[in-house]
Amino acid sequence: MTSNIDEHLFDAIKKQAYAKQLLSRDHFSVDGTLLEASASLKSFKPKQSDQYNQYDDSNQDGHRQEVNFHGEKRSNKTHQSTTDPESKLFRKGPGKEAKLSFMGHILTENRNGLIVETEVTQAGTSKEWDAGLDLIARQSTRPTLTVGADKGYDTPAFVDGCRVMKVTPHVAGKTANSCIDGRTTSKEGYRISQRKRKRLEEPFGWTKTFGNMRKLSVRGIKNVGWQFRLSATAYSIIRLMAF
Repeated sequence: MTSNIDEHLFDAIKKQAYAKQLLSRDHFSVDGTLLEASASLKSFKPKQSDQYNQYDDSNQDGHRQEVNFHGEKRSNKTHQSTTDPESKLFRKGPGKEAKLSFMGHILTENRNGLIVETEVTQAGTSKEWDAGLDLIARQSTRPTLTVGADKGYDTPAFVDGCRVMKVTPHVAGKTANSCIDGRTTSKEGYRISQRKRKRLEEPFGWTKTFGNMRKLSVRGIKNVGWQFRLSATAYSIIRLMAF
């Protein structure tokens, strides 16, 4: 039971918000953020045991020694962190530094921007779409349900997945080859969703600045999920105090 304390607390705060009619049951926004793992790049070593030993970062005295990775090609297929094996090497975009990370995903309702669902996954591009669909699927099925998201979700996997669930995807369209057309973007509801989804930066910013999520202090996807949900709960409590 103690392992589910984070879920019980999160649900209890959400029920209070519902009781005060502060949450929308129809309109949501989804997004994900990178969470830097509690592991250094020095721990990202070849999976093969014969190569593993040559990257041992301790000398005979037990002190850490410098390891030169210059020119070495490393990927999640061939390498793994010995400190946190569930973390993945990932970069936000071209030119960005790759870091061992997890991904934290949240679903907020659009009335007051309160968090209604959380999930932590391994870092990966498709993880955002999969987790987004999972968070939406936990909501009660309604023909009026919409979900706003940024351009990263403008993919067949996410958009078609929403439509299969009878959810209207209010996703920011890409300049070319967008899965969203004028039938969606011409609606006033779409424009409202695009304004509301930008509020997702608030809980992400708070959890990283005050909730100790910028650099993780725990390891393993289960523990990271626990920490992320507790941080989201703390954010919700502070928001509730304002009403």
